[in-house]
Amino acid sequence: MSTPRRPDRVGAEIQAAIADLLTRGELRDPRIGYITLTGVKVSPDLRVARVFYSLIGNEERRKATAEGLEAARGFVRREVTARVKLRVSPEIFFSFDESLGEGDKIERLLKQVRNKEGW
Repeated sequence: MSTPRRPDRVGAEIQAAIADLLTRGELRDPRIGYITLTGVKVSPDLRVARVFYSLIGNEERRKATAEGLEAARGFVRREVTARVKLRVSPEIFFSFDESLGEGDKIERLLKQVRNKEGW
């Protein structure tokens, strides 16, 4: 059984490995543009890793990036397994992180209230 903080540490290592793949240009799919990895959640048994990412662009760009990342899952899993020493290779899933867009929306609403109320 893993320690309570181990999934967090493994998630950080997986995030660093995938970020390295992205910065070195090893994911050559043209659908995958400039994305930002916002975090990785790993299951307690270290068998599943959910990678959260964000990007700037419209819905069409977001869909194309999701398709590119889905197509690259096997390659990413092999590379993560080679770089992060684990007994079991975690299954990788990519999820778009909605929190940045929601945070921006809240910031705009607060700015409107400040301007209206004269803070």
